[in-house]
Amino acid sequence: MKLTTGERIFGVFNVIGLVLLSVAAIYPLIFVLFASFSEPGQLVQNRGLLLFPKGFTLEAYRMVFMNPAIGTAYFNTLFFVVVGTTVNIVLSSMAAYGLSRRDVMWKHVIMFMIVFTMFFDGGLIPSYLLVGNLGMLDSRWALIIPGAISAFNLIIMRTAFQAVPVELEESARLDGAGDFRICWSIVFPLSLPVIAVMLLFYGVSHWNSWFSALIYLQTRSLFPLQLILREILIANDTSSMLTSVSSGDQMPVGQTIKYATIIVATVPVLFVYPFLQKYFVKGVMIGAIKG
Repeated sequence: MKLTTGERIFGVFNVIGLVLLSVAAIYPLIFVLFASFSEPGQLVQNRGLLLFPKGFTLEAYRMVFMNPAIGTAYFNTLFFVVVGTTVNIVLSSMAAYGLSRRDVMWKHVIMFMIVFTMFFDGGLIPSYLLVGNLGMLDSRWALIIPGAISAFNLIIMRTAFQAVPVELEESARLDGAGDFRICWSIVFPLSLPVIAVMLLFYGVSHWNSWFSALIYLQTRSLFPLQLILREILIANDTSSMLTSVSSGDQMPVGQTIKYATIIVATVPVLFVYPFLQKYFVKGVMIGAIKG
């Protein structure tokens, strides 16, 4: 089809706009990456864009990985991601399966109460009192149990499970299969795209979580990586990594340590995302199109 002059002009401006938006989104990450490899003194003197590392050194990464707090925080974050995501997927899938069946009593009432929580929340103080009364303050479970099921993710999973043909369930029941067998052997394998998306949603949520840890945790050895990163970036606390640096060099080195810590905290998610990307659009779009 031959394009008109107006369509060509629109296409050119569209491409230019998308390129500018892409650069605006990607450059901050490139800046942080190059800054983390730069010589501290040269980085402080840099003005304007940073298009390549100013010098090259791994000193900032050496200090980050030598800091025992980073290693402990990494372990805590991996625990929250693995255990928390497992709890999220198991409980959300069981709830979604039950609410997706046709013959479940009061399922519409239950769904209304679940959706109601998306619009109205008890607030921080009631949540803190609840966690405290359950005896979970200053424990890892305070970051896992209260958010075990996300109402939004539950709705997505329920919609995906409803798309599984009911004839498969009826056939399985004729063969003597129960609900658990049907869920894990039929519904789950046919809903892998949405399961992959839920793994990504829940996993990234746990990886980036810091506010709940700030509220519920007091013991520093339980802090996740993002809370340590917050201390480094906001509280400007890099003193534990600068013991071997002279007082005059601590400020520029502290800047590169901040950038290196950001990269260390971001890279794992960037590596995992491409493996789940092919499921992302399909999983999120489930239930969005009728017919």
